[in-house]
Amino acid sequence: MSSGAIEIQAAVCRAFGEPLTIETLRLDPPQDNEIRVKVLASSICHSDIIYMDGGWGGTLPTVFGHEVAGVVTDTGPAVSTTGICTGDRVVVSLLRSCGRCESCEAGNPTQCVTEFPIDSAPRLTDESGQPVRAGLRVGGFAESVVVDASQVVKVPAAVADDAACLISCGVMTGFGAAVNTAKVQVGDAVAVVGCGGVGLNCVQGAALAGALPLVAIDVTDDKLAQARAFGATEAINAADGKVVEDALALTDGRGFDVVMTAVGSARAIEEALPLLARDGTLVAVGMPPGHERVSLNATGLAHHGQRILGSKMGSARLRIDVPKLFRLYRGGRLKLDELISSRRPLAEINAAIELSRQSQNLRHVIVFPE
Repeated sequence: MSSGAIEIQAAVCRAFGEPLTIETLRLDPPQDNEIRVKVLASSICHSDIIYMDGGWGGTLPTVFGHEVAGVVTDTGPAVSTTGICTGDRVVVSLLRSCGRCESCEAGNPTQCVTEFPIDSAPRLTDESGQPVRAGLRVGGFAESVVVDASQVVKVPAAVADDAACLISCGVMTGFGAAVNTAKVQVGDAVAVVGCGGVGLNCVQGAALAGALPLVAIDVTDDKLAQARAFGATEAINAADGKVVEDALALTDGRGFDVVMTAVGSARAIEEALPLLARDGTLVAVGMPPGHERVSLNATGLAHHGQRILGSKMGSARLRIDVPKLFRLYRGGRLKLDELISSRRPLAEINAAIELSRQSQNLRHVIVFPE
């Protein structure tokens, strides 16, 4: 049952585009169906960086970070019916769902419309008593978080925290975009534009679904080499300016059944459209800054029966998809450890963010002592 408030160390964003500051915050106890989790690993996702740079607006001060693994240390009074107990190791997702609204009942919990008490009443305050937001519904660049019980899934004992935290967003988003949103079938021609952390997991998902050819597209040879290691059968460096010509040649001019854009750029979506086959599907996975717009040929889109789908968090259902991903990892079919470029303490978070902002390496994980 819930105990009192605690003091924690957290990396706080007080000005968009500025370095984070390590501060002592007060974290209130969980209420109702909420859970407090001691953070053991928190990975840096590019979505955090877009927010920290002001790309999507928002209210400051805020603690960002949303790819989290940790251990449950406290629960609200209504949590006893969820099967989550103090001492459980869990991953924490930004997905929060009520299970009762129209979207949840239809099997689309990523589109849950319910507002939770925790959405409007931050559980964090600073030393002056000012409320501090938990960015992306988690606030994981901190020693502990309070989240709704719908946001957590248990972690198998054999999975390390630094690997587990990757599943909660980047892996689930990319893998799910291929398997859940695009529904890639055996033999589908698939292209993935952008081979960072999320893009590599688009590749992983499409490879396990049986895509052929599976073409990785990026502007750096290092990322293309990584994409091959994650299952891509072909790689194209977009820097040569012949992406469409080179990519279509791999399908004998037919085009791709599925193209996934794993870059937070509207331009990437526009440039991916010519890669589609008739009746093909473009899945927008990366989220561009809010001011960006996409221009397209609407006549061609309708005439060729093509589709553009958005994919939020891989269209995931946490209780179903997360255990599947853990099983694939434990069976040696899903790469997680290979996604980790560095492990750093909270004190080095700004250095890790800078590496991530420059697209250097893959995932940088902030780790906390037990």
